[in-house]
Amino acid sequence: MTHVPNIILVGPMGAGKTTIGRLLAQSLGRDFLDSDRVIEENAGADIPWIFEKEGEQGFRRRETSTLQQLTQEYGAKVVLATGGGAIMRKDNRTILQQGGLVIYLYATISQQVQRTSRTNHRPLLKTGNRQQILTDLFKERDPLYRETADVIVKTDSRNPKLVANKVLGAIEQHMKKEKQSECAR
Repeated sequence: MTHVPNIILVGPMGAGKTTIGRLLAQSLGRDFLDSDRVIEENAGADIPWIFEKEGEQGFRRRETSTLQQLTQEYGAKVVLATGGGAIMRKDNRTILQQGGLVIYLYATISQQVQRTSRTNHRPLLKTGNRQQILTDLFKERDPLYRETADVIVKTDSRNPKLVANKVLGAIEQHMKKEKQSECAR
């Protein structure tokens, strides 16, 4: 699968973007990048601090700049995990769509609640009812993930290796369809 462009993972908190991304990068022999980690490295601070000092809009500006950098700097040879809200800005959706093959890792709200229950590192989940916050975010973001994605893969109740293999199969199918439509032109 060397002809595959950058693989860009989008989806909600707890969908497994980082875990699945690392497995995909290993399978494809590519570098793995996590846009949130790169933002933290560039800022010299963690995301909760950035949210506290600059607000969500400040963080989103940093995110747009980072996504632009990561999709251009590495050519077509990375697997990139994005933050759950990366698709909130139209600019980001365009950058992602132009930057590679976008995979939406779909997880139900109950799965998101379960998978995020052991962390306090997520600024949007710091206050209020976790289930309600994730439900509200899902209602707002799911249509944007779908609009941005080339491929959708369900992650619920699956072993990460199985999900990674399912993603690889979906990528292969997508690339075959792309090739067939190019040949038909």
